[in-house]
Amino acid sequence: MGFFDFIADAGANLFKGDEPEKEITKPIIVHIKEAGVMTDNLKVKFRAGAVTLSGYVPNKEQKEKAVLVAGNINGVVSVQDNSILGNPPADAVAQEAEEVKAAEEASNTKPSFKTYTVKSGDTLGKISKEMYGKSSLYNKIFEANTPMLKDADHIYPGQVLKIPE
Repeated sequence: MGFFDFIADAGANLFKGDEPEKEITKPIIVHIKEAGVMTDNLKVKFRAGAVTLSGYVPNKEQKEKAVLVAGNINGVVSVQDNSILGNPPADAVAQEAEEVKAAEEASNTKPSFKTYTVKSGDTLGKISKEMYGKSSLYNKIFEANTPMLKDADHIYPGQVLKIPE
């Protein structure tokens, strides 16, 4: 899917102070799983504000959600998505080759969906009006971003939302 930029000081607070790198990766994967993404074959690395996703996700929706949930964590400035759609092959050598190929392809591709970075004073209705021409379509944005969004009235500046077609 590629490389995505996010605002570092916006998002869910998962980190306490300067925890060692080893301790940071576990909360991110748990946070992604709690958002409804199947993480059985997904790997997460965090270093210097950058999250790298690799491994396998079952479908495009899960892939996009993993990127957005990881990016909407306070302290994350970018997400490199090297994940692969589907199930991992039974052969470990084939799996590693597929992951390397996916990482190379990801660096050359653009996302298949639009995003919107929430500004101060935004509401889902206001964003919907800007994106679709009708504020009444706000629920379309809300549904595309659940369970990351738990309430249509609770969005915050810097949050990156998926905007469906």
